[in-house]
Amino acid sequence: MSLTGKNAAITGGSQGLGLAVTREFVRLGASVAICGRHRADLENAAQSLMGDGPGRVAYAVADVSRESDVDAFAAFCERELGGTDALVCNAGVYGPKGSLEEIDWQAWRQAIDINLMGAAYCCRAFLPQLVRSGRGKIILMSGGGATKPLPYLSAYAASKAALVRFGETLAEELKPKRIDVNMVAPGALNTRLLDEVIEAGPERVGAAFYEASLKQKQNGGTPLDRGAALCAYLAGRESDGITGRLISAVWDPWERLHEVAEELSATDIYTLRRIVPEDRGKAWN
Repeated sequence: MSLTGKNAAITGGSQGLGLAVTREFVRLGASVAICGRHRADLENAAQSLMGDGPGRVAYAVADVSRESDVDAFAAFCERELGGTDALVCNAGVYGPKGSLEEIDWQAWRQAIDINLMGAAYCCRAFLPQLVRSGRGKIILMSGGGATKPLPYLSAYAASKAALVRFGETLAEELKPKRIDVNMVAPGALNTRLLDEVIEAGPERVGAAFYEASLKQKQNGGTPLDRGAALCAYLAGRESDGITGRLISAVWDPWERLHEVAEELSATDIYTLRRIVPEDRGKAWN
């Protein structure tokens, strides 16, 4: 797998999974521009990536919940990289933790602005560059909230489920423009988000989720490089034509999806769909 000659823009690329994705892209030959809200984190990330690959690493301070920041980042990528072939929307937050009637409502809205609106606006802002690339790639970072309820993390769950349906819809819109759009479920990661849950405690996130988080912390969680490798696969030529899918870095055989791409495109495999009684062997009609 190679990304030599490719240019990528990665939001939230200065730490955690975003940094792992950036490192993998650079290792495979891509030039990368990352953004984040804190300049010191960006500077440290860029310094740590020096010598990892032949491509260059550029960075800019940007908050994806601000349209003006996203526009400026897109212009920065055009100027510094000469355009963008792949966009990875990784920036995200858990948002407020607690029951809906108790949480800070402004913080709830802010989580939606970052996780959903920020990703959607990034896609809009970068579309001209992705179209010009000839085979653009958009990768949206999903999470556990997209496929199951997450009590006491309602902003996160709602935004991630909406992000997946947005990605499925955008994938259909962009097929004529030869832009593939996919969503990645990277697994249970030991990042700052996990630390936030543990710090919040069982009273705010629920006893079950808190205990599962403690166990994950002790066991090490899913390696960051697993999700990073999937993102690289989806950004490369091997995955051309695979689009509109929510793919698990841990559970799905994504390394071989190009072998069944035509068959996959004719199904609803790896998509969000409603379950009906017949799917579970029930005859209620």
